[in-house]
Amino acid sequence: MERHVVLVAPEVPWNTGNIGRTCLGAGAFLHLIKPLGFSLESRELKRAGLDYWHKLKIRIWNDFNSFQKEMAPQTEEVALFSKNGSKPFWSMPSSDRLFLIFGSETKGLPEPIISPYQHATYHIPITRKIRCLNLSTTVGIALYESLRFSHHL
Repeated sequence: MERHVVLVAPEVPWNTGNIGRTCLGAGAFLHLIKPLGFSLESRELKRAGLDYWHKLKIRIWNDFNSFQKEMAPQTEEVALFSKNGSKPFWSMPSSDRLFLIFGSETKGLPEPIISPYQHATYHIPITRKIRCLNLSTTVGIALYESLRFSHHL
């Protein structure tokens, strides 16, 4: 069972720190796609990741194409998250290897990344009282839902 959290152009260091901590707790890999809106040496990043950051399985990529070429996710191994995703998160695939892909906090995922995966866009339902959930909350919900039937932990 492999879970990969992919953050495309994350902007907020404490979100990425929290996501890293969640990935470590769930046994997931974290992939950061440049550009990053912060330094990996950021105090806020390290504070949010606490003393766990050095234990994290993390990889930094120069661009999404490099990530895609080397990791080669299959069609059934991809779930893109967007507030405009076509399906609710509980219907994402349950592949042994799964890539959960998220966009930046302010811009979401760019269309060139979404376009080839139109069949694999998911959302987390929310009320109309808010615009969106925090990125680290969204990742936590999606990651643990992807593990729900695996008895992985």
